[in-house]
This record gives sequence, C-alpha cells and structure tokens, in this order.
Amino acid sequence: MEIQQTGVIVIETALETMPGNPGVYRMLDEKGDVLYVGKARNLKKRVTAYTQIARLPERLRRMVADTAAMEIVTTHTEAEALLLEANLIKRLKPRYNILLRDDKTYPWLMLTAGHDFPRLAKHRGAQDKANLYWGPFASVWAVNQTVQALQRVFLLRTCADTVFANRTRPCLLFQIKRCSAPCVGRVSAQDYGALVAQAKDFLEGKTSAVQKNLAAAMQQAAENLEFERAAALRDRIRGLAYVQGSDVINPASLGDADVIALHQQAGQACVQVFFIRGGRNNGNRSFFPANTKDDGPGEVLAAFVAQFYDDKPPPPQLLLNHAPEEQALLEDALSLKAERRVHILVPQRGEKHDVVQHAATNAREALERKLAETAGQGKLLAGVGELFGLAETPRRIETYDNSHIMGTNAYGVMVVAGPEGPQKSAYRKFAIKSVITPGDDFGMMREVLQRRFGRALEEDPDRTGEGWPDLVLIDGGAGQLSAAQAVMADLGLEDILLVAIAKGPDRDAGREWFYMEGRAPFQLPPRDPVLYFLQRLRDEAHRFAITTHRAARSRKITTSELDEVPGIGAARKKALLLHFGSARAVSQAGLSNLAEVPGISEAVARKVYDHFHGG
Repeated sequence: MEIQQTGVIVIETALETMPGNPGVYRMLDEKGDVLYVGKARNLKKRVTAYTQIARLPERLRRMVADTAAMEIVTTHTEAEALLLEANLIKRLKPRYNILLRDDKTYPWLMLTAGHDFPRLAKHRGAQDKANLYWGPFASVWAVNQTVQALQRVFLLRTCADTVFANRTRPCLLFQIKRCSAPCVGRVSAQDYGALVAQAKDFLEGKTSAVQKNLAAAMQQAAENLEFERAAALRDRIRGLAYVQGSDVINPASLGDADVIALHQQAGQACVQVFFIRGGRNNGNRSFFPANTKDDGPGEVLAAFVAQFYDDKPPPPQLLLNHAPEEQALLEDALSLKAERRVHILVPQRGEKHDVVQHAATNAREALERKLAETAGQGKLLAGVGELFGLAETPRRIETYDNSHIMGTNAYGVMVVAGPEGPQKSAYRKFAIKSVITPGDDFGMMREVLQRRFGRALEEDPDRTGEGWPDLVLIDGGAGQLSAAQAVMADLGLEDILLVAIAKGPDRDAGREWFYMEGRAPFQLPPRDPVLYFLQRLRDEAHRFAITTHRAARSRKITTSELDEVPGIGAARKKALLLHFGSARAVSQAGLSNLAEVPGISEAVARKVYDHFHGG
C-alpha cells in the first residue's frame, strides 16, 4: 500500500513546475478537501515561503503538515487573482482562510420597464437589464420602508401586472393616498411618467431638485385656485420631509457608498456594513467572519471586502475604519469588477469620519452582545455536560424528531446546537423511505439514525472530523431510547451519549422526564435554566419537523395521479381536469369519453385509460 506524502515535500514537488505568473493556489488534504486558498503576484515566489517552516506561525505549520496536494490557476494580473481568490474562498470555505459567513441574498428596489405605468417592487435574485434597480438594502424591512416612502411621496403603483390589468375600481392604496390609481385611469400616462421621473431623481440623490419642483407646483396650483391639487402636493412635500429625516444617519454628502467598520475582541471579530445610496441609509448588517483570531484588522478587512463584493457590485466609495492590507490592489480588483473606479478611504475627520465611527460603535456593540450570548450559551452547555455526566462540555448537540399523519408524508429531522447557538446550516431532514406502519415512530427513528450515522461513518470512518455529536437528544421516552440504542450498537457507536426527553402525563412543559442508560428516569426542577435550554432544543426540533412535514403535504396536495401518466403534461392535465372535474373522475372515465376531451387524441386517451385500468 502506497503511503501518500504530505507537508513540505509535497510543496517542494509542486514548486518544480510552478510558474512565476500571477494566480491562485490551493492546498488540499488527503481527502481532497481544500485547506487554504491564496493569491500571488508571483506564484512560485509566494508558495516557496511555505517551505520555510521555521518562519511560519503555528497555525500555518499545521496547514503545511496537512497538505497532500496543490493546485494552481494562473491569471493575467494580480487583481484578477484577488477576485478569483475571493470567489473560491466563498465557495469552498477552506478552514485556514478568513471566512465571510454570508449566505443571504440582498433585496433591491426595482422599477419595471416595458409598461406605460411602471411598477415599483422589491426584488431578489437575477436582474433583468431592461428594468431599473437601486440597492442593495440590508434587509427586507429596509426596502419596505423605502417602498412605503416612495408610495407616500410619488404615488407609484406596487401591484402585479395581472392585478393592474383586471381592476375596475381603485384599491385601498388610492383611498389612503399611497397610489395614483393608473389602473382605472385616474392619472394619465404623461403625468404618471412625471411621477416616475421624480422618483428616479429622488433615488439618485437629487432630493433638493424634487423638493423645489414640488414646491413650485404647489405654489402654481394655489395661484390657479386649484386648492385640492395644492393640498395633495403639500402632503407629498411633507412626506418627502419625513423621509429625509427618518433615518438614523443620512449623510447626504456621501452619495453612493458603503461604510464598513471592524471591531475585534476576545479573538473574535464583527464587521458592520451600512449601505448608503443616494445619500440615504439603506440599512445596516452585522457580520462575524470566522478564523480571524490570529489576524490583524488590515488582513480581516481585506479578506472581508474581497469576499463581500464577490456576488454584488461595489459602490464608488468604501469608507473603512482601518486601512485594508494591499489597499491599492483591492481598489484595482474592485474597479475591475465594477467596470468603473472604486475608491477605498479611511477618513480622519469630518462627516465621513463621523459616519465611520458610528458604524464602528455598532460593530463593537454587536460583538459585545454576541460574546455575552456565547458566554451564556457556554454556561448552559457546561450545565448539560454536568447533568448527563459528560467528561467535557459538549460542543455539538443533535436533537431528533419525527412528523407524519398516519404514516403519510413522514419525515425525520435533526437540529444542531453548539457554543454559538443553533447551527441552522447543519440542520437535516430525512424523507422516510421505508414502509412505515401508521404510528410506528420507533421505526422512523431507526431509519433516521441509520441513515445519518451510517453515512457519517462512510465519510469519516476514523471520526476525526467536527461533524460528530457529543450528545444526541431523542424526542420520546424509554421506547425511543431503546430503538436508538439498538441502531447505535449495530453501528459500533455506543460511546455517543443518547438521552430521551419525554413530556409528563399531562404533557406539561417543565415536567419532562429524562431517560438515559444506567440511570433511573429523572426530572429537573421546574425553573432550572438547563431544563429551559433542553426544552428549547426539543421544541426547535419539533418546529422543524412540523414545518418540513407541512411543506411535503402541501406539495402533495398540488399533485394528482395524472402526473404519473406518461405523455400527460400540464396542458393535457388541465384539459382533462376541466372536462371531468377531478382526477378520480378521469380514472373512472371510459375510453370514448377520454377521446372526446379537446386536445386528447385517441392514442393519448388509450394511455390514460390503460394507466388507470392496468392496460
């Protein structure tokens, strides 16, 4: 059996054929998992540094020791290499890189094109070049606030085109002066176009011009004795003034910019991002990058900025509270991505400095809250370890539950918790594949545990990874515990602690019984914090199981047996259901009746008939 080489020898072998071009290198372990992704102006020179072990910090020494292979990709410039590096880090999540934990898409504000009366709406996902977009916004709440403000000031419609086309009278939004009712002709296309133009100016930061035009129009209406129109314009001006003064910070001099501030404490980091567009605050969001313990603020911010803009366009200005590492290179890379110049500034005085300090304060407060929550979570986990006699404080607790109705749409779920609370990315759902007798919760639990831990053993037979639990909680009593113990014994995993948690005879929270091997069933004091913690884990598993089951049941309700007939697509299915009224009536129809349906040929009618009659 050939022993795979690792460490410096592997790197030195790779260096023999490595070019001196700009590019990106990847270090892989024995399993092929990526350990680290880095970029370089000169690949050969940069990677050579990893062979000088004495000069490396302990973390990188461990990385080099685990390296079993290297891969490289050359690029034309170092800026291209930086963009590729950020993309690979976000996608591959190497455990030795600083990682941005950001798997959310951001909402945008959209003004539709191709319609006489454009629609104002929220949007996520891919963008159509024909439409106009403003953003991103930090949250749905932030974009909703802007939509409401624009409705109040510019009276633009937000209804879908199908609703717009079928209205015969104004909706409630017209009554409360939030829409100009173009659907029923209350505003001409020309006047509506003027409202759209004003809204565009507002979103692009030309607020003073909009306000001046509205004031002039109100004055003209008053002089013409059009007092009702003057009052409506007055209300719009008031709405505009309210919008301008409603945000926490409205740095009008910034135009379009992102304010990014970092705070580090106790080996952790928080980055606060404020989205400023058109001189208005589009909201803010906190991020907690991983693997930052040994890195300074410049390194953390450089890694964060590169990864953050991997899937979104950077604004013309980025205001930071610390200078990022290789700032000029980062500017070049972002400018390349945006196809215009992007400037990174670290302001020292004035309004920009004040805005950055405001973001830094938010970052500090967010990190302090997280550290306090983590400390509280740590105490609870220590209490769980002490309660169940674990040698160490558990770092991963898995809780299992099932949900079904008389055996149908049966699902088992796993939820995971650790020092930082629920780890939702680790949650799993298991569609029950075996034939389950209605009410056989034991059988469902056996299948779920066999699939979860059987697969874990296949992927990590030596159990060296981080995906193994210190404690497994089962929702149920002594029977569920016995079923789980049998599965774990078959897999040779008896050393993983199993505990069943069951409600009392009246199913009252606070009177739960705990079952575990080698100990009589017991209860905890009703107000014990550890009891509350375990209840929350059990309730979270129950919630996840119920929502998973309901989603499956909803999907099944929208399907019918007609979906299983070969050659029957959506159009023919619709024709059959419109003709006969239900799938059951279709199944009982004769061959000649089926052939009478518009769009159903004799050959298709034969297929349908044979499907239901065993043909």
